[in-house]
Amino acid sequence: MMTNVMKDWQKWRKQERERIVAARMSIPAGLHQQWSRAIAGLLQQGFPNLQHMKIGLYWPFRCEYDPREGILPFIETGAILAMPEVIGKYKPLCFRQWWPGAPMKQGAYTIPVPEDTPHIVPNALIVPMVGFDMQGYRLGYGSGYYDRTLANFSHAPRTIGVAFELQRLDTVHPQPHDIVMQYVVTEAGIFQTGQSGLELISIEQCADTNADV
Repeated sequence: MMTNVMKDWQKWRKQERERIVAARMSIPAGLHQQWSRAIAGLLQQGFPNLQHMKIGLYWPFRCEYDPREGILPFIETGAILAMPEVIGKYKPLCFRQWWPGAPMKQGAYTIPVPEDTPHIVPNALIVPMVGFDMQGYRLGYGSGYYDRTLANFSHAPRTIGVAFELQRLDTVHPQPHDIVMQYVVTEAGIFQTGQSGLELISIEQCADTNADV
């Protein structure tokens, strides 16, 4: 449920993006690695069914958590990985298959994207977040690509937002176009979106919910 309606939410979000990105880029390398390893372990242990899914991930930008570390092992069990490509300013993202050594080109915002690899329709998404709030809503970079992409799926994929705890906010002042994440994973644990917002769950609880059927 959307709360805390704010008149100047766009200005507020712009200021928060700048603040959070600056804080994220100031994380010491050793601490960044420590937190990243924690997130990778939680993804691997808490979401066993990712081993056989088509997973959309992303190329890290401006000191984001690098999801490749946590997701790469799933290739060995049959998972297909894909990276997003911007194909138009107001269009949903296109996902192209990616693997280590895949041909790459420079995409929007100078972020590398796979070059002419097969199109993939993911059934799970590891979603980058500039910030996230206590209800599971995501603060992105402001272009709306992920919101449009998620709204465009005929069958909603599993959504797992990843971030560091310093990116947590009380609220992002969600708007009608914002889509809540099903899960948020930080170095502090796995959080599932419930009726009262984000709820910390154990690795075992998450693994049971996300076991292969």
